Amino acid sequence: QVQLVESGGGSVQAGGSLRLSCAASGYTTSRYCMGWFRQAPGKERGPVAVIASNGITTSYAASVKGRFTISKDNAKNTLYLQMNSLKPEDSAMYYCALEAGYCLTPSPSSSWGQGTQVTVSS
Repeated sequence: QVQLVESGGGSVQAGGSLRLSCAASGYTTSRYCMGWFRQAPGKERGPVAVIASNGITTSYAASVKGRFTISKDNAKNTLYLQMNSLKPEDSAMYYCALEAGYCLTPSPSSSWGQGTQVTVSS
């Protein structure tokens, strides 16, 4: 059973930086895609950044492009999200997701972590 544990969230002032981590375990395939998603109060959960199963192709939401960077360390089974130049509108619960197989982005039926809160004050 896949387990995903996010960490690194917190409170920061606008313009600051945070790095989220997602430690993954319990998966048996070397082919999977992973991603970061976020959900603010009253809004639907949506993708922030994803990395495809080829380990190379990445995709970002338009609102974070140029500010956020997704990466993964296969040796540590950990996914990262470096967030720079944070804005109040980036405040949300951030979730990590993993989907086994050949994929571009995790689907709603993927494995999900419990989330980590990011709060950006102006």
